Amino acid sequence: MGFLYRSTRNENETATASEAILKGLAEEGGLFVPDEIPALDVPFEVLAEMDYKGVAYEVMSRMLTDFTEEELKYCINGAYDSKFDTELIAPVKYHHGAYILELFHGKTIAFKDMALSILPYLLTTAAKKNNIDNEIVILTATSGDTGKAALAGFADVPGTRIAVFYPKNGVSPIQEKQMVTEKGKNTFVAGITGNFDDAQTGVKKMFSDKALAEELAANGFQFSSANSINIGRLVPQMVYYVYSYTRLVAAGTIKAGDKINVVVPTGNFGNILAAYYASLMGLPVNKFICASNDNKVLYDFFTTGEYDRNRDFILTTSPSMDILISSNLERLIYRIAGNDATKNAELMKSLSENGKYEITDEMKKNLYQFYGNYATTEEVSETIRKVYDEDGYVLDTHTSVAVAVYDKYKEETGDTLPTIIASTASPYKFTRSVMTAIDPSLDSKEDFELVDELEKVSQVKIPQAVEEIRTAPVVHDTVCDKEEMEAVVKKFLGI
Repeated sequence: MGFLYRSTRNENETATASEAILKGLAEEGGLFVPDEIPALDVPFEVLAEMDYKGVAYEVMSRMLTDFTEEELKYCINGAYDSKFDTELIAPVKYHHGAYILELFHGKTIAFKDMALSILPYLLTTAAKKNNIDNEIVILTATSGDTGKAALAGFADVPGTRIAVFYPKNGVSPIQEKQMVTEKGKNTFVAGITGNFDDAQTGVKKMFSDKALAEELAANGFQFSSANSINIGRLVPQMVYYVYSYTRLVAAGTIKAGDKINVVVPTGNFGNILAAYYASLMGLPVNKFICASNDNKVLYDFFTTGEYDRNRDFILTTSPSMDILISSNLERLIYRIAGNDATKNAELMKSLSENGKYEITDEMKKNLYQFYGNYATTEEVSETIRKVYDEDGYVLDTHTSVAVAVYDKYKEETGDTLPTIIASTASPYKFTRSVMTAIDPSLDSKEDFELVDELEKVSQVKIPQAVEEIRTAPVVHDTVCDKEEMEAVVKKFLGI
C-alpha cells in the first residue's frame, strides 16, 4: 500500500509521489515530506551484490509508491547509462583516512547529475500518470551546479521547458560557461544582479503566485521545480548513501549493520537530508557531519538552535554553498517538531518576516545525530594542498570544506568510525581555486590553461563537459534584476 506526501506547512495538503514531483512545491511555500519512511527491507549483503541501478530500484521503489516497477525501471535505466564516465556511477575511493564518494561522474561533473539525470524521466512519467496536458515549465534557481545539471537533463525533452536563474557574479567561470552555452531549444538562462538567495526567493515567489499560475494555465503551461525542494530530486539522492555503504560491505571494510559517519558539504541542506532520510530507512549512521563554508548559518544553527540569516553574504571559493537560506532544512525542522505543520509554519513565517527563528530545547534534543562545523576559505586551500601532497589526489573546493570539517570533528571527538565523505564536484569545475591552492604561482594563467595544468597534476583526463565548452558560443546573455524575473520568464514563454 502506498503512502502520501504531506506539506510541511499544512497537514491537510497531501499528494501522491507522482503529484508531489509534478508540483515541486506545496501551497503556501511548504515542502512535500513522506507520511512515513518505509524500512529498506533488503539485507545489505544482498544490496552489496547489486550494481547502482539495482540499489536505486530497491530504495526508490519504497519511496515512490505510485510508480509501477516498469515505470521506475524505465526511469532508472534511462538515467544511469553511458552519460556517466564510469560504470560504477558513484565510485568510492580511500584518501586522507576516509572513503570519498565521488558523485561527479555525470554529464556536468557535479553531484546534481545523480538526481537530475533521472528527474526528467520521473517528471514526464508523472505527467502521463496524472493526465497532464500542459507543457511543464521547470523553474530553477542555482548557486552553480543545479543549473547546468538541470539544463542538461531537460534539454529538448518533449513537453517541457526550463528557465534557470543564477547569481551573475556568484558562480565560477566554468560553471557560468557551462550554463550560458547550453544549446537545448527549450532552455533559458539568466544571470541576476543579486545572490543565490535572491534568485531562490524570486523562484519561490513565482511558485506561490496563484494569479501567475492561472495565467500560465490559460496559456497551456504549469510550473515545476528541479531544485532539491522537489522530492523527485531528494529520493534519488538517498540512493548513493545506501550504495556507498554497501560498497564498504562488499569490500569487507565493514560488516552489514556496522555504523558509519557521513560528511556532507552543504548550503541548501538537501544532500545531507537525503543521507538522514536514508538512515530513517535503516542505513546505520552514527553522525551526520554538516560542513559549511564561511557562510556558516548551518553551523551556527546546530551550535545554538537559532537560525539567523541576518548577516553578510560572503562570496567564497566554494560558491555552490554560498547560501544563507537553506530550503531543505525545513524538512528536518518539521520532523524534529514532531511532524507539526502548524509549528513549522510559524517558524518559517518568522524566518520570512524577521530573518530568523529559534527551535525549542525539545527540538534540539532531536538533533543529537548532527554535528556542524565550518572551514574558512584559507582552510579550504590548505586542505586541497595537504591532501594533494599526501597522495596526489585533488579535491574540489566543496569536498575540501568537507575534509577540513571532518579533520576538526576527529580532533574534537576522537571518533574513528569508518566515514564516507560526499565529494560533490570535480576539481575541473573550480580550476583556478584548486590549482592556485596547489601552486599559487599559477594564478596568472588563463582559465583553460589551468584546466590543462590540472590534468597534468591529477593524472585525470579532462572531462568531456569541460572540453566541449572551450570554444562553445554563448547562447544565453540575459542579465536581469531580481524584480524582473517574472517578466523574463513570461517573455521566454511568449506570454
